[in-house]
Amino acid sequence: MVSERGLQVLRAIVQDYVDTREPVGSKAIVERHAFGVSAATIRNDMALLEDEELIAAPHTSSGRVPTDKGYRVFVDHLAEIRPLSPAQRAAIATFLDGPGDLDDALARTVRALTQLTGQVAIVQYPSFSKATITHVELVALDPSRILVIVVTDTGRVSQRLALLSGALDETDLARVRAEVSTLLVGRSVRQGAKRVEEQTDADARTPHQSAVTEILRVVQEELDEFRQDRLVMAGAANLALRESDFRGSIYPLLEAIEEQVTILRLMGEMVADDNGLAASIGRENEAFGLSEASVIASDYDATGARARVGLMGPTRMDYPSNLAAVRAVARYLTRLLAEDEKGR
Repeated sequence: MVSERGLQVLRAIVQDYVDTREPVGSKAIVERHAFGVSAATIRNDMALLEDEELIAAPHTSSGRVPTDKGYRVFVDHLAEIRPLSPAQRAAIATFLDGPGDLDDALARTVRALTQLTGQVAIVQYPSFSKATITHVELVALDPSRILVIVVTDTGRVSQRLALLSGALDETDLARVRAEVSTLLVGRSVRQGAKRVEEQTDADARTPHQSAVTEILRVVQEELDEFRQDRLVMAGAANLALRESDFRGSIYPLLEAIEEQVTILRLMGEMVADDNGLAASIGRENEAFGLSEASVIASDYDATGARARVGLMGPTRMDYPSNLAAVRAVARYLTRLLAEDEKGR
């Protein structure tokens, strides 16, 4: 059983180790923190923390460093998530303010977050599979090139070019537009994708049917992308700068960044607290091959479709500051997307 002072000693060890990269001894704790007790008393507290596997000695006769379990206790019970400074908030605003579509907003989000924290920044695309298709427009660039525009109630807009094997005049285009709209508008992306698949499986016996099929194939590609789980990331080079914080190789992290599916699964399984913040630390990630990494995340809202923005890095990270940055960026991104929706 760890005493209240023992928990505060754990807090001091985590903070000092994150700041200095050096194992923390009892003498250093007495000198840096106002506990009002002797170094011998602090050593007793540290011995109890070690018995509870919250700290460990990396070398014989060295100071102590937090274990993954120690970081977990720190994050759950001791970390004080401080508001960002005015300068940090200004930096977020500088990156995220301004016009742009969802792709641009998410790209700017990860750039802002990696600049603030020095970690690998991650943002999930929101899943739009439940979004409703509100409009389909076909614009003739010439008789055989049609710009296909699909709009959902979440504000997602896609544009893709369809190259037709035959030519369409304005009358034919109007008929095709009406047919495609009847097929899709008012249905969810998932339902629309299913109907498109059924329609494109049918034989195209006339030029009109052929044009409809060719346009629907383009629509199907867009709807599949709407449903696709994917990430935007930035700051992978920071792993090389922090390689000394990893006991083994950083290769599993680089592989996860390359493949994405591992990080998507991990972020999907992380359980958020009442503030919408989640953390998965060290060995908690062993099933994903990331036992030397920590991932922290916060939920954001894209006009009804929820997703997460987060950070990945070594277990030795500044959890309070990084959690504060993730939370602030997630809230800013939510407001940005809501304002963009109102402006449409």
